[in-house]
Amino acid sequence: MELGILLVFIIGYALIAFEHSVNINKAAIALLTGTLCWTLYAFHLNDAHLINEQLESHLSEISGILFFLMGAMTIVELIDAHDGFDVITNSIKTLNKRKLLIIVCVLSFFLSAVLDNLTTTIVMVSLIRKLLTDRKDRLLFIGMLIISANAGGAWTPIGDVTTTMLWIGGQITSATTIKTLLIPSLVCMLVPLILVSINLKGSVVRSGESKEKNVSEATKGQRMTILLSGIAILLFVPVFKTITHLPPFMGMVFGLGLLWIISELVHKDKDEADKNNFSVLFALRKIDMPSVLFFLGILLSISALHSNGQLVQLAQFMNDKIGNLNSIVLSIGLLSAIVDNVPLVAASMGMYDLKTFTTDHFFWQFLAYCAGTGGSVLIIGSAAGVAAMGIEKINFIWYIKKISWLALAGYFAGAAVFIILN
Repeated sequence: MELGILLVFIIGYALIAFEHSVNINKAAIALLTGTLCWTLYAFHLNDAHLINEQLESHLSEISGILFFLMGAMTIVELIDAHDGFDVITNSIKTLNKRKLLIIVCVLSFFLSAVLDNLTTTIVMVSLIRKLLTDRKDRLLFIGMLIISANAGGAWTPIGDVTTTMLWIGGQITSATTIKTLLIPSLVCMLVPLILVSINLKGSVVRSGESKEKNVSEATKGQRMTILLSGIAILLFVPVFKTITHLPPFMGMVFGLGLLWIISELVHKDKDEADKNNFSVLFALRKIDMPSVLFFLGILLSISALHSNGQLVQLAQFMNDKIGNLNSIVLSIGLLSAIVDNVPLVAASMGMYDLKTFTTDHFFWQFLAYCAGTGGSVLIIGSAAGVAAMGIEKINFIWYIKKISWLALAGYFAGAAVFIILN
C-alpha cells in the first residue's frame, strides 16, 4: 500500500508536469491526487481516529497558507482594478534598450519582494508589451523579467509562495530572511543582467498597445490611495506577525478587511453600478482560484507522504547518498526547474523538521533561496515563467537556448555568495 501511495503521487505529478499535453487542468489532477493519497493511506492504516487527527493537524497548516494567498491575491486584484500599477508603468520614458532592461529588472526585483513573483510578472509583461514592438526584444526582456522576479521573490516572506510556506511553517523569520537572502538574490539577478547588457545596444520602438479602460475610471486620488494603502498593508503583514505572534494569514485577513473599508469609503459617493468594478467583491471574482485549489491538492498529497513516513525515508536516503548539505539544497533548487517548487519545499519541510534544523538555520534559508531562484532555469519551473509563457506564447526550446544558461549563471553565483557569507 505504501508503494501504491507513492505511485499515485508520481503519476499525478507527471500529469501535472505535462498539463498542456494531456489537456487536463493541473488543479483537478492535484485535488484528485491529494484525496487518493489520503484514501490509500486510510485503507493502509485502518485507524480512523489517528487518520482524522493527522489530517486535521496538516489541514490547519495548509489552510493558513491558502487564506494567506487568497488575501494577497485579492489585495493585488483590487489595486489592479483601480489601475494602481499604471502609476509605476507610465513613469518609464527611456527608449534606450540597455537602460530600459536595467529599469525592468530592478523594478521587477523589488516589486516582486513586495507583491509576489507571479503578480509582478503579470504586471511587468503588460508593461513590456506596451513598451516594445519587436518580438525578439520583447522575449529577451520577458526572459530577464522571469529571472529578476524569481530572485526578488526569494528574499522576503511574501515574495514567493515557497518562502511564504517556510515563513508560515516557522522555518524562517522575516527579518533574518531579508538580511540573509537580499545580497545573494541581488547577485542572482545582477549576473544575468550584466551578461545580457554587455551586448545590448540600440533603442526600442514603442508599441501602440494600450489598456482598455473602464467606462467609469478611478480618479488619480483614488488610484494612489488604493495603491499606497495596498502596498503598506502587504508590508505590514510581517510586522503584524512579529507584534502579535499570530499566524501570518491573520495579518493578511486583517489587512484585507482594512483595505475593503478604505475602498468602500473612497467610492462612497458612487452608485452601486459604478462602484461595482472597484469593489472587493469584484476583486474576489478575479483571483486565480484554480491556483489556490492546486496548492491545496499538492499540499494534501505531500502531507499524506509525510504522515506515511516516506519523506523521512527520502531524507535519510539523500543524507546517505549525497551527504553534503549544500549539494542537497542545490539539487532541490535545480529540481524545482523541472517540477513545481511548491511540492518540493513542502516535501523538504516534511523531510527535515524543526528538531533537525531549527528556525533560521542555514538549511532553511538556503532552501528558500534555491527553491525561489532555481525555477528560473526552465520556463515551466516557476509560476512567473508559466504565466509569462501563457501571456506571450514563449517557446520552451527558445527559453532553454537563450535564457536557461543566464538563469544558471545567476543561480550558482548567488548560491556561492550565500555560502561564503554564511
